[in-house]
Amino acid sequence: MVALKIEEQKAFTAGLFIGEIFDKFLVREAEIVTYNQFTIDGKVRQGYFSKEELEENRIEEYSSWKTLKPVCYSLIKGKRLPESFRIVFQMPPSARDRFVAGKIPGIYPDQVGGLYINIQYENHEMICVTGTSMKQFTLDRTLENEWDENVKKFLKKNGVVFS
Repeated sequence: MVALKIEEQKAFTAGLFIGEIFDKFLVREAEIVTYNQFTIDGKVRQGYFSKEELEENRIEEYSSWKTLKPVCYSLIKGKRLPESFRIVFQMPPSARDRFVAGKIPGIYPDQVGGLYINIQYENHEMICVTGTSMKQFTLDRTLENEWDENVKKFLKKNGVVFS
C-alpha cells in the first residue's frame, strides 16, 4: 500500500470527473460531502436488469466509474469546493486476472480478492491510496508491490503529478 499526494488537484479532478482516466474501473463506494453527505454503494442491484440486459451490457457486480461519474460530478460542480469526497475504485475482475496472471508468479487470479485505488479529498488535500486484498493469508508482498508500481505508472501515463 502506498499513499500518493496529488500535487495538481485541479487537473486531476478534471481528469477524474470530466475525463476518462478511471472510466474502466468499478466503484465499490463513493462518498461526497457538500451541503449534504451523499453515499453511493456501487453494488449493482442485479434484479433491476433483465438477464439479457446483464449479458448484453456486460454489467458487473459493481457499477463502472463511467456510469456513476455524471451523478458524482453533478454533486460536486458549482462555485464551492466539496467539503470532502472519497471514491474506492476496484480493478474489474477480467483486468485483475490478466494483471495477476502476467506479473505475479505463484499467485493465481482466483486467490486475489481485489486491487483497489482509493481517492480521498479532505482539508484541501488529495491523496491516492493503493490497496490489495487476498482471499487467503500470505506473507508474500509481491502482488502488493507490483500493484503499487502499476498504479504509479498508470498515474504518470495519464499526466497525474504526485509525490
